[in-house]
Amino acid sequence: MSTRGAGSADSASPAEESVRASGRTVRVHRPGKVLFPASDGGGDLTKADLVGYYRRVARYMLPELRGRPLMLERHPDGLDGPRFMQKNIPGNYPDWARRAEMAKKGGTVTHPVCDDTATLVHLADQATITFHRWLSRVDRADFPDRLVFDLDPAEDDFEPVRDAALLLGELLGELSLPATLMTTGSKGLHVIVRLDGAAGFDEVRGFATDVARVLAGRAPDRLTTEQRTDARAGRLYLDVQRNAYAQTAVAPFSVRPGEGAPVATPISWDQLKDPAVTARRWTVTNVLDQARTRPWSGVPARGRALGPARRRLDALSA
Repeated sequence: MSTRGAGSADSASPAEESVRASGRTVRVHRPGKVLFPASDGGGDLTKADLVGYYRRVARYMLPELRGRPLMLERHPDGLDGPRFMQKNIPGNYPDWARRAEMAKKGGTVTHPVCDDTATLVHLADQATITFHRWLSRVDRADFPDRLVFDLDPAEDDFEPVRDAALLLGELLGELSLPATLMTTGSKGLHVIVRLDGAAGFDEVRGFATDVARVLAGRAPDRLTTEQRTDARAGRLYLDVQRNAYAQTAVAPFSVRPGEGAPVATPISWDQLKDPAVTARRWTVTNVLDQARTRPWSGVPARGRALGPARRRLDALSA
């Protein structure tokens, strides 16, 4: 991170610099632009710092992005300026970067697709702080290969999240569904199940809804599936709404727009039990050490079919 103030960073740095990535030269405009103002004794985080982070983390992040339509969360003037949630490709999108025209009600949207480091760097140059990915791939858009449970606490308190994740892990174990964990970099946690991509979104979302209902039934004083905030009575919300066509979830290793530049970070089930682990435990300054541990390496890369899990769930619910 830069240690200069916002004004000096902008004035002392060049208007443009070049970065080599994936065999290409990618321009970075206004590299000294401060995106994250200094906090807690740390320095400013400039656009050049953000680009550098995404360039370094690319080897771990790209396998989670390749082939998926993206929604970009952009902050062109930093955290103190306006935020843009952009589905269509941004202006000056390079000819060499992949894109995908995806159907929507009444038309189409041309999404960016990030398959290489050069594209990742270019999108960071566009002040994309956070990458939100589809749960399906371009070539099988109606058939997700990821199922996501978003554990959303009523307050900014990670202990209910930890407890809910452990309960959900037990239930998924009963269903013989291996799952991975990811801090969101905000307040909560994502529990992610890799699927074989044979089931459509309606089936996947219906299954996730039923799992959430069973889990809430096991701890009704702590967990809820109520979508209305005023009906949750302080309980943690088991959110499965992301499991639908064109919905997105934050991508692993994405920076979040918060103080200190927290990162959505994959963790292991053993790490979940560590009281030092919270939703914002990792930032751009230390997440690479966590990435190098390969916390998801113990989970089979091949996704599971939903049929056997559905039968087990129905038996539990009978």
